[in-house]
Amino acid sequence: MKNCSILLVCAAMALAVACNGSQKSKQNTGDRVREELVETTVLRPVEVMRTIDVSTTLEGYQKMSVAPGVTGRIEHIFVDVGSRVGRGANLVRMDQQQYNTTKLTFANLALELSRLEALVASGAVSQQTLDQTRLSYDQTKESLRFLEENTFVKAQFGGVISAKNYEDGELYSGQAILELTQINTLKALMPIPESYYPQVKAGMKVDIRSDIYPDTVFPATIEIVYPTIDPATHTFNVKVRIPNSQEQLRPGMYVHTSLEMGQSTALLIPYQSVQKLTGANDRYIYLNEGGTARRIFVQIGQRFDDMIEVISDEVKEGVEVVTTGAEKLVDGCKLNVAKTY
Repeated sequence: MKNCSILLVCAAMALAVACNGSQKSKQNTGDRVREELVETTVLRPVEVMRTIDVSTTLEGYQKMSVAPGVTGRIEHIFVDVGSRVGRGANLVRMDQQQYNTTKLTFANLALELSRLEALVASGAVSQQTLDQTRLSYDQTKESLRFLEENTFVKAQFGGVISAKNYEDGELYSGQAILELTQINTLKALMPIPESYYPQVKAGMKVDIRSDIYPDTVFPATIEIVYPTIDPATHTFNVKVRIPNSQEQLRPGMYVHTSLEMGQSTALLIPYQSVQKLTGANDRYIYLNEGGTARRIFVQIGQRFDDMIEVISDEVKEGVEVVTTGAEKLVDGCKLNVAKTY
């Protein structure tokens, strides 16, 4: 019996030691720092051909909203949607009553002024009376010119009527009666990344392409470089002039533009290496610094096939960027670098 008790005590002690050792083993395993398996690339400058690719919408080079400066009844509209007109063509004739009344008043003032000039010379009328009549004459002349322009509305340039909002006899209430659009010359506004501002100049050539005409390139020219940068998008606009004598392109068409900027060097990494911050448009990458991942935010440059340019004060030649496995990293985690390119 005594021997059995001794055996039971020994067994209990052995079990306790075994359990304690197992717990220590688990604790040691839990304390081990996790390392993420990644591949990295050492950045080196690469020669690239700079091309700015932008999508934009075409506009008529000139647009005219036919909205006379006088209200009243529309006597006659000379054109319809799709009508082609030349510069100076009649578009709209408004009610002529006010114009005709002013025209008669002006003719009467012209006669009165002529008579007063003769009387002043003989001393029968004062110079003040003549001056007041001449002032009325000049004011009426200006009113007549305004009424003539706004009663008989003419085209200021050649183009096509793109909208018609009234019919003959309707009361003009302020909305444009017609829309006149020039289509033999078009324009487009292109947003360009601010980093290219020193290089983009008026007079540079631009290629315009449309999916409707996949095999055709339409030459264009930068006409104006806008002087300010949009702080939200970090881009600036350029106005492009597009000759369109064959009228293949039309206002409202969606087109692609490309602008050759010449050769330069860039730091490129695989596109999938760049991560996007959840809920924002911020982009970031991870650097390998002594076996630890460090997150840095970057700007995106030009894309070249499956490679993309990254721009940051901290992205320099010789830094080691995580290019495979970046999606599972957090800032400060340990890295197990399987391969470095």
